Amino acid sequence: MLKDLSQVWDLESIFPGGSESSVLKEHIEKVTEDIAGLEGAIPPGDDRGQWQEFIGRFQDISARLSQAGAFIGCLDAQDTKDGPAKLLGSRLRQIYAALSSVLTSVEERLIGMEDGAWDQLLATPEFQPISFPLNELRQRAREKMPAQLEKLATDLSIDGYHGWSELYNIITGRMTISWQEEGKKTDYSVGQFVNLFSDPDPGVRNRAGEKWEAAWAGEEELCASVLSHLAGYRLNLYKHRGWQSFHKEPLEYNRMTEATLDAMWAAIQEGKGVFVDYLDRKKKLLGLEKMSWYDVAAPLGKAGKTYTFDEAANFVVGHLETVSPRMGQFVAQAFKKRWVEAENRGNKRAGAFCTSLPHTKETRVFTTFMGTPDNVSTLAHELGHAFHQHVMTDLPIMAQRYAMNVAETASTFNEMVVADAALAQAEKKEERIALLAAKVDNSISFYMNIHARFIFETNFYAERRRGPLSAERLNALMEEAQKEAYCNALDVWHPHFWCSKLHFFMTGVPFYNFPYTFGYLFSAGIYALAQKEGADFEQKYINLLRDTGRMRVEDLARRHLGVDLSEKDFWRQAVAMTAADAQEFLNLTQ
Repeated sequence: MLKDLSQVWDLESIFPGGSESSVLKEHIEKVTEDIAGLEGAIPPGDDRGQWQEFIGRFQDISARLSQAGAFIGCLDAQDTKDGPAKLLGSRLRQIYAALSSVLTSVEERLIGMEDGAWDQLLATPEFQPISFPLNELRQRAREKMPAQLEKLATDLSIDGYHGWSELYNIITGRMTISWQEEGKKTDYSVGQFVNLFSDPDPGVRNRAGEKWEAAWAGEEELCASVLSHLAGYRLNLYKHRGWQSFHKEPLEYNRMTEATLDAMWAAIQEGKGVFVDYLDRKKKLLGLEKMSWYDVAAPLGKAGKTYTFDEAANFVVGHLETVSPRMGQFVAQAFKKRWVEAENRGNKRAGAFCTSLPHTKETRVFTTFMGTPDNVSTLAHELGHAFHQHVMTDLPIMAQRYAMNVAETASTFNEMVVADAALAQAEKKEERIALLAAKVDNSISFYMNIHARFIFETNFYAERRRGPLSAERLNALMEEAQKEAYCNALDVWHPHFWCSKLHFFMTGVPFYNFPYTFGYLFSAGIYALAQKEGADFEQKYINLLRDTGRMRVEDLARRHLGVDLSEKDFWRQAVAMTAADAQEFLNLTQ
């Protein structure tokens, strides 16, 4: 039993002293120095020994740089007003650019290597564990601009691309939304404010929704400028690389084909009917005249109960260990070691994440805990990411780099485990209805909310090719996307969602949306396997997670699940599994 857990994570054990850490400064200086000497160490030919030594150095430097990046990201997230942390982040982007420049030179050298010599190199025992990422690196290099132009683009991206994302973080970091309750005024950060949408009181949700829209309307012009410049940069880069589709980068990043993406969305669209019926029924049960975007995830009945942090931790650990003892043990240790930041305080970044510290083989989880069931689900989700990383720590760094769509596998799997375990314990009809509602709300998030994001971003990029878009046009595109994705099931829409959603402004990769839905449905297939296999499941699950960084998703599914992701059959079955919850809810609430 976990008790007296701290809600503040331990960062001192990584680099003592926070953003003023002398240890961190020395670490960054050494990494910078090592990168400076890396360009000249690239082997001129195909000598196996030279390449083995170089790849070893490259992976070690990558791990140490990622360690610093993760730490600085944690500093900035825990306190958005930490000026020194922001400066460190800017400096690190320059260092990442330097390493990326070296990688571009490596790609150029790999392209120049004869195919026969390349195949012989990868066939050696030293390179077999990383043959997939190396092959991938070589193939992707063939589809880019000449090395010198790629290096120039990388250098210009620091201020011309990533700088726009940094501006958005500054905008959101300074925002506060005032809230009056029982005569007391509180200025919430945007990260704190979103928890009000889980309040069981429709009046609170309504007032919060109006304030939220008004707050983002006040920043819409700046946000529109940022978003248009981010997309403009990407589209120009794609043009010079000769890429016709703006889906190419996110698809390649996620190691999947367009056929797989199309099959997934088509199966979801076919299965939305029962979820539209669910929203209509929920509207009646909540006693609402209109169903608004902020009512979609509103709790029903006992699903609105609150948890202490200790209760939430024990709830998550207790249910996870029934499926995987190793996972339960790992998650318990993460809480005990203070790898989780959950304290509800001002100046924290919005949202939640898990970050990897590859040099020390640790992780850190960030969230803002206010005791809601959704907060508990978020804990389970982010700790799933942590476990995923944990089972890969003995692999080479290059073989640990899995794409976002499969990164969501363990996280959404955890959510399913916790949700179903709670449902199985429900003794009263009212409690079962409330828990089913929470599960179906989750499905709607993946099938409708995220689908709206994908539709919006696709339409936005198509129009952005003709020039920047105004905030007014972005609002219209967002509302149109929501109406299509939700099948017009709502009465009040959220036009400023594009403005308030961090994912649209992240520079790691565009279309930071469909991988979530992929991970959710992929996890549903894995969850079905867990229910069927019982005790034999754990090792198979770990084997699948370990392979996520060394094969494309179609091959991963074929090997571990025996399915073809480019066909609708798998996706239909996964949607049907989740639709069964919606149907049961409708039956119980007739």
